[in-house]
Amino acid sequence: MVLESLTTPFKAKKHPTEMFFFGLLFASIAMFLGLWIFKDQVSLVMVFLTVMIAVPLMYLTMKHEEQKDIEIHSEKLLLKEHSRVLSFFIFLFLGITIAFSLWYLFLPHSLTNSVFNTQIQTIKAINSRITGLAVGSITASDAFCQIFSNNIKVLLFCIFFSFFFGAGAIFILTWNASVIAAAIGSFFKNNIVSNSLTGITRFGGYFHIFSISILRYFIHGIPEILGYFTAGLAGGIISVAVIRHDFGTKTFKHILYDSLDLIIISVALIFIAALLEVFVTPIFF
Repeated sequence: MVLESLTTPFKAKKHPTEMFFFGLLFASIAMFLGLWIFKDQVSLVMVFLTVMIAVPLMYLTMKHEEQKDIEIHSEKLLLKEHSRVLSFFIFLFLGITIAFSLWYLFLPHSLTNSVFNTQIQTIKAINSRITGLAVGSITASDAFCQIFSNNIKVLLFCIFFSFFFGAGAIFILTWNASVIAAAIGSFFKNNIVSNSLTGITRFGGYFHIFSISILRYFIHGIPEILGYFTAGLAGGIISVAVIRHDFGTKTFKHILYDSLDLIIISVALIFIAALLEVFVTPIFF
């Protein structure tokens, strides 16, 4: 009751950047509780505990946005209201990702492998699928199609999870945050090994490499996650409308229209993210 009561959708929309620090707090507490109580399954338990903390905020936000659909009839104004919600979702996601990334770096190596075991296995599976692009056995367009189709599947999961479980999309997004965090941490450690830093240059070098590690995954990761959040918001709004039994009314049709707009925007964001991942990120990394 304490953690989920620290903020509300109204406070979050008014001060979205504060959600970054809530994300840091939620993820850190979840990781330590998981490590303390469920050490053998901590890689998944810390995700579930983070989700449990965030679900009340997500659900109240869905209810609030569905109410906005009833009160506001201008689609332009509605999308503006939704954008304020999406901004604090993104900061929450960034906070969770950075928290897991930092713990990946600061925990002892043996403990890191235990805490992020499932995430590390997931990254290995992803890397094995995209190795073909690096060695030239598949074209960039083929890689784009694979990445885009896979991301569309995740987007559909976000819609369905939000529709059937209210705030269910937060689980997929928190899981993605933990995987990205493990990838950032792994990239950082690999670069530290290949770039021996000593003396006065050590701190600056560490900060530089950590910044590059974040940038490598956030160039395409931000629009991709924003697309997932947008789709999850659409599914959640429809879910709340169904619970309120608004079937067949003009209000329900308006809610469906607004949700369809959100889904179209989310697909466009996923498309842009896939383009960035295949054609832009490799230029710099």
